[in-house]
Parts: sequence; structure tokens; C-alpha cells
Amino acid sequence: MSRMAGLSREETRRYARHLILPEVGPVGQEKLKAARVLLVGAGGLGSPAALYLAAAGVGRLGLVDFDVVDESNLQRQILFGTSDVGRPKLTAAAERLSDLNPNVAVVPFEERLSSQNALRIFEGFDIVADGTDNFPTRYLVNDACVLTGKPNVYASIFRFEGQASVFWAEKGPCYRCLYPEPPPPGLVPSCAEGGVLGILPGLLGVLQATETVKLILGSGEPLVGRLLLVDALGMRFRELALSKNPDCVVCGKNPTVTKLMDYESFCGVPVVSSPAMFGARIPEMTVEELKQARDRGDAPALVDVREPREFAISDLPGSIKIPLGTLPQNLDKVPKDQDVVVYCRSGARSGQAVQFLLANGYTKAKNLVGGINRWADAIDPSMAKY
Repeated sequence: MSRMAGLSREETRRYARHLILPEVGPVGQEKLKAARVLLVGAGGLGSPAALYLAAAGVGRLGLVDFDVVDESNLQRQILFGTSDVGRPKLTAAAERLSDLNPNVAVVPFEERLSSQNALRIFEGFDIVADGTDNFPTRYLVNDACVLTGKPNVYASIFRFEGQASVFWAEKGPCYRCLYPEPPPPGLVPSCAEGGVLGILPGLLGVLQATETVKLILGSGEPLVGRLLLVDALGMRFRELALSKNPDCVVCGKNPTVTKLMDYESFCGVPVVSSPAMFGARIPEMTVEELKQARDRGDAPALVDVREPREFAISDLPGSIKIPLGTLPQNLDKVPKDQDVVVYCRSGARSGQAVQFLLANGYTKAKNLVGGINRWADAIDPSMAKY
């Protein structure tokens, strides 16, 4: 690689266990030093991947994230500590990674990855590792990698199970070859909705770091054309062979996707990027407005669309409990002749529920902005958050 440079004495001491590996050695360590890796997401997957890539000596490590550290992150996002709660993730991550290895240049992108900025951000890196937890961004990362010719080191997690692969259109299938179409909105819960074993993203994130290092070194057999399935409860690993789809819309012989698109619309996700946009499409009520209505004695009917296991964590008394997946067969439980406010943990599932209710003639339905966690923040600090 043209960017390779020699190792300093300090680096020679630091990477001594690498240097005595025949598969790495001084030449391989210099490849790591010259490598440029972008991690999309500094959460459960990005945390272990970032730590091990920094420790391995990857010279330039980009991080894309726009969130702040929440207490609920600490169960699995090992980049952060209790003292980081409330801080921007990228600020805390850069400090931790620089302390782990000051030879690594940490490049933060404190912005939401989008069709407008993805190609610009990807341009300065050789490998992209996808640590996102939503389908629109996964398709965005895939398409941007195909269009820029970069390998996409992929992993995903849910409850006790995970997947990992390397999607590299120049050498094998891409993510769209495996999943041509996204699942219907709401069918696959996020980790915030469905839960995840805290150790699982560590396991999958380390696999991502391993595959990334192998790609940099040009050693071993990367997961190109293979999907690794992890069952943490049974501690079983299975492998599925993947084939390139010649009719793939982005990496096939006659691609129809030649530029980035609106991935929220493609995945059927309501646009919630700003309150103004959200309110234009879905009627809403703030927690402050709900509190005032309850104090006046004219509170709307409340519908809780979370899962039963969530009800025991926090609750708004008097609400009608209808998990989102069962809403179609329980419409008769929702009053049609009075104001209805729907809530969930943070407002995403309840937004989908309100859309469904409006489509079925429930003209007085509104979404509780921020969900029950926002109620805990602004109205009742004694209420548990999760």
C-alpha cells in the first residue's frame, strides 16, 4: 500500500504479539497502520469493534454517530462509563480510543448518515463496518458501499441471536442479494423494543473487528459469500452460503439503483426526523399537554402498544394495553368517539399505531411524543426508564 510507513520503537513494543505472528509481522502491522476504517454506529456493535481495531493499530478510525450516552446503553456499549452519561457518544468514544492507542487517528462524524452525506463520508475510508440497528441505514450503507466499491463488514443482533457477513459486490453478494426487500414496518423490533443480551453485541462486534483485520491483512478466509448465524443461548454457530444475485438492483448485471435514494420511504418508515415533519403526517400530543388534560379531568383515552414484559417496568395508570402486533384484531378495544393518545417507549411504535388507527377511521387518535420515557423525563422523574 502506498501509504505504508515504518513502525516507531513505541509501536514495535505495543504490537509485539502481532509482529511475531507469521500472518501479520512487520509488513502486516504496517498495513494496519495505513488502513482507514469507518464504523457506522458507536453503539453495541461499534463499541467492541472500535476498541479492538484501535488496539490492533488501525491508523485511521472513523466513527459516525449523533447520539448521546444514555444510562440504558451501559448494559452493552462498553466504550462508555457511568461518567459519560449525557455526553455525546463521539466525544466520549474519541477520548477512550485515544487513551487506548494514541497512535490511532479518530475521525468523528457527529451526524446522521443520510443519502446526502454517505458518499462524502465513505470517500476517505477503505472499509466500512455497519453497526446500525435499523433497515433504512443498512440499505443505505450497502448501496453506498456498492457504489464506491468498498467492502461492507456487516453484523446485526436481536435478543440472543446475531448475524455476520462481509458484503463486497466486487467479490461476492451484497446485502440486497440476501434481502432484496425490507420487512414490513414494525415486524422486526429494534433492540430498544425487543431487548438484547448485553454480551451478544460484544460477540458480534468482535467478529466484525476480526473480519476487518483479515481484509486489511489479506489473510485468512473472509465471510464473503457466507452468512454466519450465532445462537448465544445454544452457543451454536451455523453458516449459510450466499450467492450473488445476477438480477440484484444495485450490484447485478443491469442495476437500476445507480444513486442513493430515500431509504425511509423504501423501508416504509414514517419520517420522524423533526417534530414539524412528524406532526405534519401524524397528529401528536406532548407529555406536557397530556399532563394538563389529566389535571383538568378531561384526559383522553390512553392506549399502550408496548409488549407485556414492558408494562411491568413503567406504566401510565388507566391505559388500554394492546401490543402493536395485536392492534388489528383488537380495534374494538379502542374508543372511536373520543380523543385517544397512543404511547410506547419512545414514540416510534405508537406512531405506526396512530397511522393504522387513522387509516381505519379513528380520526381522534394522536401519538404521545417521546413516549413513556419522555413522561419520565419531564413529568415524573420517579418513573423507571429503559
